[in-house]
Amino acid sequence: MNWILLVIAGLFEVGFASCLGKAKETTGIISTYWMAGFFVCLSISMLLLYKATQVLPIGTAYAVWTGIGAVGTVLVGILVFKEPATFWRIFFLSTLIASIIGLKFVSSH
Repeated sequence: MNWILLVIAGLFEVGFASCLGKAKETTGIISTYWMAGFFVCLSISMLLLYKATQVLPIGTAYAVWTGIGAVGTVLVGILVFKEPATFWRIFFLSTLIASIIGLKFVSSH
């Protein structure tokens, strides 16, 4: 259950990073809405990370949380914000995913 909470926390990290990207692209009240989304996603992400670290080792949980956020944010950047999907970006993204999976397998919880 704590691993599921951690994955959901990572997805909300992607949400708050994506909201920042959209807020940067907009102005006025629309930008304010995106910033509100940022704070909601940030709050949920931190709460779930906190809950997961009550059982999981903090080092592993934090690394997995940031890894999920990083991978998800890069994918959103490529798919939504039309950032380049170069060979090296995909290569290093793949190594990050492999590292996240590796941390899950070597964790004692």
